[in-house]
Amino acid sequence: MANKDALRALQTRLAERMQQVRSEQPGVSWLAVDCGGQGLLFPLKEAGEIFDTGTMVAVPHTQPWFSGVVNLRGGVCSVVDMASFLGLREAGGPLPEHARLVAFNAALNVNGALLVDRLEGLRHAADMQATEETDDNASRPAFAPARWRDAAGREWQEISLAGLAHEPQFLAIAG
Repeated sequence: MANKDALRALQTRLAERMQQVRSEQPGVSWLAVDCGGQGLLFPLKEAGEIFDTGTMVAVPHTQPWFSGVVNLRGGVCSVVDMASFLGLREAGGPLPEHARLVAFNAALNVNGALLVDRLEGLRHAADMQATEETDDNASRPAFAPARWRDAAGREWQEISLAGLAHEPQFLAIAG
């Protein structure tokens, strides 16, 4: 008899939880990275695989923030140093010890990756607070839609990888 009651209680809890999940808004999640001391949030649905930096081959006559090309899973991919692109540090220095490449999601049709200084894990909108709008927001590029603050007080800049991929400056790789 106890087993029937336990099973019935489990079924009831599962039914309630399934109903709750159906009525919840899907959560927004990001891959958190550090670039030049700035926390950046890449939407998980726009970020692809994460790779070691590998052997990058420099490409002459390109923008200083264009790190070169690298072989990722048998394909040649362009690499942009995100900290240099955003003006957070000078281009061309040694790679940070924990640097990684974050590829664009295949759905974005961008054959490239972003060089980031450090992976910081995952972040969820439910655990963050949007910061207040300021006059600085008017000068933010379209690919940087919002700023967030985590429970520890660190500020994070959201970066739309889809928006970045269509940014004219990002597309102008030739120097």
